[in-house]
Amino acid sequence: MNFEKNYRELDSSYYMPAFSRDMMLVRGSGSTVIDAEGNKYLDFVAGIAVCSTGHCHPTVVKAIQEQAAELIHCSNLYYVPHQGMLAKRLVEKTGLKKAFFSNSGAEANEAAIKLARVRTGKTDFVACEDGFHGRTMASLSCTHKPAIREPFLPLNPRCSFVPYGDAEAIRKAITKETAGVFVEPVQGEAGIIIPPKGYLREVREICDETDTLLILDEVQTGMGRTGKWFAYQHEEILPDIVSIAKGIASGFPMGAIVARDDLEFSKSEHGSTFAGGPLACAAANATLDVIDEVLPSVSKKGELIKKVLSEHNPRVIGLMVGITIGDACPQVLQSCKEQGLLVNCAAHGNLRLIPPLVISEEEIKSGCGVIDAAIRAVR
Repeated sequence: MNFEKNYRELDSSYYMPAFSRDMMLVRGSGSTVIDAEGNKYLDFVAGIAVCSTGHCHPTVVKAIQEQAAELIHCSNLYYVPHQGMLAKRLVEKTGLKKAFFSNSGAEANEAAIKLARVRTGKTDFVACEDGFHGRTMASLSCTHKPAIREPFLPLNPRCSFVPYGDAEAIRKAITKETAGVFVEPVQGEAGIIIPPKGYLREVREICDETDTLLILDEVQTGMGRTGKWFAYQHEEILPDIVSIAKGIASGFPMGAIVARDDLEFSKSEHGSTFAGGPLACAAANATLDVIDEVLPSVSKKGELIKKVLSEHNPRVIGLMVGITIGDACPQVLQSCKEQGLLVNCAAHGNLRLIPPLVISEEEIKSGCGVIDAAIRAVR
């Protein structure tokens, strides 16, 4: 496959400089990728938790190819191939009632905001410090990071931010105008921050007591990432709305919300031309098939990472791993890259490891050996 040798120049000349990047990935298989210069890497980023089934899983590729040969797009003016079956499967996996599809996690959270407002008649939200829910205007309102939120003030809806892991702070922030509480079961962009045990259950109880919707953002934690289909299942609770994206379709752009029994959009209250199209739903259904097979091994793989990297005090839940390194995190990232491993620095100097769910134990040991050496070199 041929790629422009001057891709850096083209990007610099014609693409808005919204990203910091220094390489082009051109091929992938399983847990490995190859860049435009022919270098091979073990991938502990997985497209930021998107490539749940690895790169180009044959089951997913086949589903996309077969659907592309039949119908690529038909819009939601008509019944869409695979859409109803995917909605049914997500309802069964979540324990909720009705699904609605989107093209991304940010769009899924936009839909959750709209649904919460239209069904409750309330306008405001509560979210957590260091939480990330997207960069579109409404989802950005509930995203805490000042550097990406404040340039776009004033934002709507109104959102109050409270410390993560503090359920009583949520109680105090809820007012009569609060439509919903946005919470990540594990904060991903913040660097894999795991709340105290029982936190989600307590927040669920507070929302019940105050007649406030609990909206769980499982864009990063969902689809088997934490060892269960959804992270809230570790606490044995149900949200009122859950948002899903990233790992849902193995890299094909897609998102969704699933809501409880009396929460749904009426005709014309929401819509999307592309959302839940034939290709996306085919890819997602195939992805669910693969995750069904590998899910029992996810927690075991996470425990292996925890054991191998134990001297660095990793925070681990399934295949979400965070290690606090500090200012040297970029140096560790670069060292890993030079040794053929891709990792990611999240907020506050936290190294974030989110490899494909299909990663092998041998690949885990190999990658963790590189990480261990890179961290030791800066400490």
